[in-house]
This record gives sequence, structure tokens and C-alpha cells, in this order.
Amino acid sequence: MSDTQGIQLPALDEIVSQLAEYVSLPSISRSAGIDIMQETAEWLARRLAFAGGRVEPTEGFPVVRAEWTAGPDAPVVLVYGHYDVQPTGRLDEWATPPFDLVADVRAGEEVLLGRGISDDKGPVLLVVRLAEALLAQVGALPLTVKFLIEGEEEIGSPHLAAYVAEHQMDLSCDLVISADGAQWRPGEPSLSVASKGLVSMDVVVRGADSDLHSGRFGGTVANPARALSVLLAGLHDESGRVNVAGFYDGVDDPSPERRVEIGHVRFDEDDYAAGLGVPCVYGEAGFSTLERLWERPTLEITGITSGGKYSVIPHIATAHLSARLVGQQDPDLVAAAVERHLREHPLAGVTTEVIVDAARVPAYRIDAEHPAIRAASVALNHVYRGENVLLAVIAGTLPASTLFEQALGAKTLFFSFSTSDENLHAPNEFLRLNRIHEGMRAWERLWCLLADGPHRLERNPRRLGHP
Repeated sequence: MSDTQGIQLPALDEIVSQLAEYVSLPSISRSAGIDIMQETAEWLARRLAFAGGRVEPTEGFPVVRAEWTAGPDAPVVLVYGHYDVQPTGRLDEWATPPFDLVADVRAGEEVLLGRGISDDKGPVLLVVRLAEALLAQVGALPLTVKFLIEGEEEIGSPHLAAYVAEHQMDLSCDLVISADGAQWRPGEPSLSVASKGLVSMDVVVRGADSDLHSGRFGGTVANPARALSVLLAGLHDESGRVNVAGFYDGVDDPSPERRVEIGHVRFDEDDYAAGLGVPCVYGEAGFSTLERLWERPTLEITGITSGGKYSVIPHIATAHLSARLVGQQDPDLVAAAVERHLREHPLAGVTTEVIVDAARVPAYRIDAEHPAIRAASVALNHVYRGENVLLAVIAGTLPASTLFEQALGAKTLFFSFSTSDENLHAPNEFLRLNRIHEGMRAWERLWCLLADGPHRLERNPRRLGHP
């Protein structure tokens, strides 16, 4: 049951109408042109006009900036999010057009469907509308709030570091609060104390100069598709462990205390598998599903491209690999280890090349006893009366969190009101309608807690000009 006290919130119909405009802008950072990304950024900047919202350029897609200053002694928070979205995937797998916001009912819950509604347009807009409502009704925000909404998160934020470095003083803060980073599951409020790092790469296997007739040339030359299959099969052993020397450098097994803590989380592996439509769970032996999801690194094959349903031996085969990192794993060293492993297993008749993507992100963690975690737990308890707040881990990657810690000396609190089951990055992405007002109530309470009282933020020395 959610709490209903506080300022009068904007009507849901009004917010949904704005979300429909926002979602209709196909801001796919992997493929969109600068015009649509600029248009999306300008749309959001107009919503932030009350705080001086504006669009600022980067070497890639622009960012949206805004700030409202409470006074020289007030704590300062930087609200982070992103306006870019993932590609749609196969359109025939969508129940509704991906860039049309559609209301629906799923498992008895009212939801909104559309690409980006959960990741991250809905969670961002609810914070913007809350700030606007507070200013309209109270005349002030409880602390200084800065906004930084980028347009390249879904491609690894390749130009954010340079922008932040150039604007360190303007972005200085005591805490970053991310509107990105889904909660663990519906019906149970949660906070994430870590997110996984990321490094991704392509493995390209080449054979002949061009595709060859499979009848005339079959059996006389190496087939890149078969060779790639052999290489990929060797990346893991029979127990599901990554079979790459050096891959696990910097990874510690979860402590006995952490394993007990995870073991107490309500989780049914059969229900988990059934919900995903798979016959059973699978992964590295010796660890539970939650331990693998939260505490262990992974190396996944995310795509394979070669040939087609016609009678040729393809001359090239490409696989896309994605490694999610934990602990002290170094993205550069992990990529080098995978490349070295493939180089040490050459196959006759083909050449193999590894092309590592530019975006590389180490893992991130915030201490469970950090004051921001304690304040956020109180804020969630204020909205979700009688519910325990679960401390979880984001199995995905949020590149900005480590960047902010390095560049600004500020930790990031994940405070999103999407949930991990809402088809993020998949067809039929959705957001639960009730999460909009619940999220606004929680953000309102969090800001008040961080502004004054026992949870008031301490000043970040870096904000005061100290190294």
C-alpha cells in the first residue's frame, strides 16, 4: 500500500499525455540522426524551463542541463538520467507500435507500453514533474537540484566523460541521484548497492575473398561460420564457467555473510525460469541463480551474423560478445584476455580478428551503510508502508556512476521507479502506471530527508574545491 500524503501531484492523465509526446520521439542513440536526438533534447529542456532548462552540445549527442539553487548552505544533488532509447528489435514482436504510447492491463495492473517508457523516459519525467509541482505549490525545492540528462547512455556514454570533465565546477554536487537503474521486482521496494561493469567486442572470422557455392567448393575450404562456432564454444567450459585465462582476475567469491544474505531473499528458480519461458535456469556451477546475477561476472554471446538460408559458404562470420564485470575487474584487461584466448586457439584456413568497442565501464558499488542508502530506505518506507527495502544489485551497467565518482568525487544513488521485469531493451517495454505517483512521492520525501535532519547530506570536499 502506497502513502498518499504530501503535495498535490499532477493528474496522471496530464503526465501520460506528456509521456506520449516524449515516447513518440524515436531517440535511438545507436541509429538515430542528430536531428531527432536534438529534437528530443529540446523537448525535455522545455519541460525543465522552470529551472533554466537548456540543451548543450557534446562531441556526440547533446545533453540537457538545468538547475534550481536553494541557497549557499543547502546540500546539492545532481539528478542524472538519459533520453536515448534502445533499438526496437523485430517490429513483429511488438503488440503495439513501439513509439506510440498505449495504455494496457497486464496481470491486473494498468501499464503503459512504448519504447523508452521504463528505460528511462518515464522515470526521468516523473522527477521533472515533481520538481515543477513543488515549485508551483511550495515556492522552493528543499535543496539545490541540478539536472544532467544525456543522450548516449544506451551506447555506453562515449562522450559524457569529456563533457563532465569540462563542466566539473558546474556539475559539482554532494550526491548524484540516478533516475536510471530499475528496481529488482514489483511489489517489493528495493535499492541497488552495485551495478556491473561492461566491455563488449566483435569477433570476426574471415575465409575466402567472397561467398562460395557450397556445392562447387564445399569440403575444400574452411567455413568461417563453423570456425566461429568452434571458437565460441571454447569460451566456456562444461560447468558454465568462462574458460578464458585471466578473465576472473579481480573477482572475489561472495563472502559467507553475503551468501547468507542473498539466500534469505525470496526467490523461486522454477518461477523465474517459467516467467522467462525457459525450461530451467543455467549458469556457472557452484553458485545460485541470484549469486550469479548479482555477484558473478558473465561473458555472453549477444549475436551471430553469417551467411543465410541459401547455398553458399559464407566468407565472413561475426559474433558480438558482451562481458558484465564485477569487483575489481579491469575492462581493458578482460578484453585483452578474451583476445589472447582466441589468438591462442587458431583454426586452419581462416583468420580471426577481435574488435573491442570503445565504451568500457568498470563495476560500481556504494556501501550499504552510506547515508544516501539509509535516507532512500526511509523514503521508500514512507511510500510503501510496512514493506522491507531489499538491497539488490543492478545486473546491467550504468556507465555514469563510476564517471561521477572519479570526476566529481560523488557517489551515485540509484532511485528509479521502473522495475526489471518491464521488458527493458526488449519488445513490448512497459511501465506500471502506479509507479509514476509512487515515484514522485518517494523523490519528494528523499529530497526533504537529504536537505535537513539526521539524513542531511554532508558537503563533498570536491565541491568545496578540495582534491
